[in-house]
Amino acid sequence: MMNYELIGISVLWLFLYGYIIIASIDFGAGFFAFYARLTKQDHVINKLISRYLSPVWEITNVFFVFFYIGMIGFFPETSYYYGSAMLVPGSLAVILLAIRGSFYAFENYGSKNNIIYLFLYGATGVLIPASLSVALTLSEGGFILKQGETASLDYWALLSSPLSWSIVGLAIVSVLFISAAFLAFYASRAEDHAALKLMRTYALFWSTPTIVIALTAFIFLGQHNERHFQNMMDLWWLLALSVAFFMIAMWLLYRGGRYGMAFICIMLQFFSAFFAYGIGQYPYILDPYITIQSSVTSSSMGFALVVAFIGGMCLLVPSLILVFRLFLFDANYVKGNK
Repeated sequence: MMNYELIGISVLWLFLYGYIIIASIDFGAGFFAFYARLTKQDHVINKLISRYLSPVWEITNVFFVFFYIGMIGFFPETSYYYGSAMLVPGSLAVILLAIRGSFYAFENYGSKNNIIYLFLYGATGVLIPASLSVALTLSEGGFILKQGETASLDYWALLSSPLSWSIVGLAIVSVLFISAAFLAFYASRAEDHAALKLMRTYALFWSTPTIVIALTAFIFLGQHNERHFQNMMDLWWLLALSVAFFMIAMWLLYRGGRYGMAFICIMLQFFSAFFAYGIGQYPYILDPYITIQSSVTSSSMGFALVVAFIGGMCLLVPSLILVFRLFLFDANYVKGNK
């Protein structure tokens, strides 16, 4: 018999990984655009960032929408627990996404030089991943209190947990690292040497906090959830692959040239670590309340969802490739000639 729950969670994890990469580029670009304005370097990179965002920002959240709907469809119990616990951080994320969407509208219709809009754009770039990362912290257990039929978030436990803050910190620095590495690659394609030099410097700078905070979060995970930590240690080869891809990416960025290969290595670095984390959490979605087997929907619904989401992925990925080919990697568009 087909394990719909395993196929379902694997597909959902792929969608979430896709969102992390695509959204990180977008969120980090907002921060760098605002920081460049503060440091009087906006003339160097902001046109490059604008060329990237124009065709992409509207499709950034498609991956997240697929993941959110799929999670509730495959595992209905998650809506009860996470719906209660994520009410405040989730509402904050929605408000920040609305503010970010407003910036795109103002940016496209004549307020490009408004420092307030640019500040909101940059601030949401780090606050949105910070608020969404709370869901990963909650999945480790110990933060949700269940009394009878009521589930609530223990805010004191969440705010006083070093694991919680390390995951928030990792979310922020990872966004900046991924975005800087991609924009360095994009600048190299545009043959924009000034922007390339700046973004390469940013990528090298944010690489160190990323690996340090990742190690810190791993240590705190071992203190908070030993089962998950030991499961990840059993997947040491995936973690070793992640470190190896990181070192290759750093070597390529430091040498200069082959920026596309460097970004691919960073994607593989996060892919290896992300799937080591996800596999290590098995069978729990929310420790100790929700497991993949106990909360999965009916087999007929599971089959329909698997078909729908695999079909959605087969449509979404080629569509993204087409957008990238037509706009982002078109020689004239990248160089600002059209």
